[in-house]
Amino acid sequence: MRSAPFIALMLAALSWQAASQQPQPAQAPQPAPAQAAPPAPAAAPSPDLYYKIGPDSLPQDGVPKGEVRGPFTLPSEAYPGTQHTYWVYVPAQYDPKTPASLMVLNDGQAFKNMDGDVRAPNVFDNLIYRREIPVMIGVFINPGRLPEQPEPTPSNWGDRDTNRPTEYNSLDDKYARVIVDELLPVLAKDYNIAKDPERRGIGGASSGAIAAFTVAWERPDEFRKVLSIVGSFTNLRGGHAYTDIVSRSEKKPLRIYLQDGRNDNRGVGRNGNYDETRDWFLQNVRLMRALTGKGYDLNYTWGIGRHGQKQGGAIFPDMMRWLWRDHAVSTDPNDAVERSFNDPVKK
Repeated sequence: MRSAPFIALMLAALSWQAASQQPQPAQAPQPAPAQAAPPAPAAAPSPDLYYKIGPDSLPQDGVPKGEVRGPFTLPSEAYPGTQHTYWVYVPAQYDPKTPASLMVLNDGQAFKNMDGDVRAPNVFDNLIYRREIPVMIGVFINPGRLPEQPEPTPSNWGDRDTNRPTEYNSLDDKYARVIVDELLPVLAKDYNIAKDPERRGIGGASSGAIAAFTVAWERPDEFRKVLSIVGSFTNLRGGHAYTDIVSRSEKKPLRIYLQDGRNDNRGVGRNGNYDETRDWFLQNVRLMRALTGKGYDLNYTWGIGRHGQKQGGAIFPDMMRWLWRDHAVSTDPNDAVERSFNDPVKK
């Protein structure tokens, strides 16, 4: 006979097996383990991040400072009823007995801004002192405006409330008349400026750059050096046509430095669709190719930046050195004057 403990053990095992085969109450579904959200993509750095002005654009100990005179007001006959505000940079080395070179900069308020991206007066001071550019008079001229309109400022260049769009973007000779027929005679009354067009340059940024090109294009007998920062050679008022105009025209005696960035305005038209005639970078490259094809004395550089003066300001000293690289020098090893800093003229 089986012992009582054995029988009891068997009955308990059968009971457990039967219970394990009964339907179990439904279990509530368990939520999946929470997963961390993917990290947000890092913001792309600004294309202008690495463009910074260098020592040539800053005040330097021992470098004599020129004087920025003005503002002065220039009434205009080319654009009746308007007036242009301008300032004149006079280097410490200017001698009224000796003709000085001339550099005109459109949107003058931006180029002379000593907290801005260019700070041209500092550049003039430093490069003239080291004889890297000739002694020159600088003119910072603003776009025209009616007397009741506001003066352009470094934060508002005047596109919406001055005559800037008409003067700077139109392919005609009116703005050249402002510079050549209205400004130059006034300057000649107070300063001894060289009459040789090879000793006269004009520059600007954006629309001010195409305006500078137009002045030299229309009047190469007066200006032959052009400095262009993010030039608006685009279809604001037909500026994209310059590529074809250059290609079919007789070569002119101009020296040109173009700068632009791959992230400049890239052709968004009024309807939101791509419009290559309003692609700043493309049109600058097209113009470069046309000028190169005609054999112009041309330099250019393409950066990564946006529409602004960041890269142009950083390289402005180099642009000036290149444009004025052939100013007169002495190679006489005994010329102690030539081998010394360009000191101020004694008053």
